[in-house]
Amino acid sequence: MPNENKIKIVKSIEEKFKNSSGLYFTKYTGMNVSQATKLRRDFRENDVDYKITKNTLTKIAAVNAGFDSNKIDSLLQGQIGIAYSNLDPTAPAKVIKAFEKENEDCLEVVGLIFEGEFFEPNKYAELAALPSREELLTKFVVGLNSPMTKLSSTLGSVMTKMVSVLENLKNTK
Repeated sequence: MPNENKIKIVKSIEEKFKNSSGLYFTKYTGMNVSQATKLRRDFRENDVDYKITKNTLTKIAAVNAGFDSNKIDSLLQGQIGIAYSNLDPTAPAKVIKAFEKENEDCLEVVGLIFEGEFFEPNKYAELAALPSREELLTKFVVGLNSPMTKLSSTLGSVMTKMVSVLENLKNTK
């Protein structure tokens, strides 16, 4: 029998499923409190929400958000925590990869949903290797700025050479 609290939890999770560009399903079996605290802090610093809810409530929310029930069932086996990323869908992968280096055998990615598509657990390592959104934007801006910089330096050197030639002509006459 659904009570008001469970309905609020399902609605909250459903909104997270709809608004997140990256969802990382992790099995946290064997994690102690200090490790969990550090993981949550690392996620918070990267604008990622890490929530642990009952699998039945999570499944209801995912199905309400439009995800396939069978695929969600395969991900929700055991103790599952979900990292929800709004802005940078690769941010959770980077946090998880860094966390796994320091803490072995207590966090395992069991699957992920990236931009609405389901992926295998090993895909997160590829996503962790990608540059962040800010790095990509910086590279884009530098790429846009490069032709203008080259043009201005070329025009500047032509003008300098022309002034130099005119100066030499003036001195010879």
